[in-house]
Amino acid sequence: MRKSNIKYALLFPGLLVIFLTTILPVISVINLSFREWQITRSAVPGPYTGLGNCLRALSDKNFINSVIVTLNYTIIIVFFSIIIGLFCAITLQRDNRIAGIVKAVLIFPFAISLTLRGYSFRFMLLADQGILDAVLDFFLPRFQDIVWLGRPGTALFWLCVPVFWSWGPLSGLMLLGALNNIPRSIFEAARIDGASPLRIFRRITLPLLRPMIYVSALLVTLFSIRMFDIVHTMSAGGPGRSTETLNYLVYRVGFRVFDMGYASALSMIMTLVLIGMAYLYSRILVK
Repeated sequence: MRKSNIKYALLFPGLLVIFLTTILPVISVINLSFREWQITRSAVPGPYTGLGNCLRALSDKNFINSVIVTLNYTIIIVFFSIIIGLFCAITLQRDNRIAGIVKAVLIFPFAISLTLRGYSFRFMLLADQGILDAVLDFFLPRFQDIVWLGRPGTALFWLCVPVFWSWGPLSGLMLLGALNNIPRSIFEAARIDGASPLRIFRRITLPLLRPMIYVSALLVTLFSIRMFDIVHTMSAGGPGRSTETLNYLVYRVGFRVFDMGYASALSMIMTLVLIGMAYLYSRILVK
């Protein structure tokens, strides 16, 4: 097989699918990002404008707002996902039957589709109707009149909840795997030396888990930046544009305003941001 050219024939169908579904669309988007094309004005792409669309983004207040919203959105999700993950990993480190059952259950939130998660939390937060709103009103009576998805100060946080509700347990399983690979003798030696549980966590557990924490944070970050389903189903970018992430802005410009050239440029900017984040995390892991 190594000497035969038939291996290329066997690879050709898969490579053809990758080219048609991935490489060709990317090339098309790159090409459109340098052109002016408003579908409502012309059925074919317009002239090339060079970096005009990218420069337009720098002076677009909606783009700047979406970058800030995406940054806040990502920070909230990554922070709570890692905190929940660490809690789950440390709690489930014990080997018993209950821990085994809980480990199997933890994957369920992530298995639920994003659209279903978004609609479920949206209905649960409905004022005077949703069960989650009723629970919050019971424990926080001062905030009974708040429409959680109707205020800029609270809408963004509640958009993050369905995401770290699923990514937290998944991060916990990842961190648990890394935690189980740490030799128990290290912890036993620390206990013999009189180290407290908090000191063991700060000086031993957390430093040894740092590489896996970075990996988990990278996955959650990449997932959060390109989030669309939760935003679309829960708030559609509102109220105002307080929850309009960069990915949702690309959708709105491309499929509501029909400015395909500008939407392509925005999507390329988002792709470059994702590549930059992945490279940054990879450099941190190497160190």
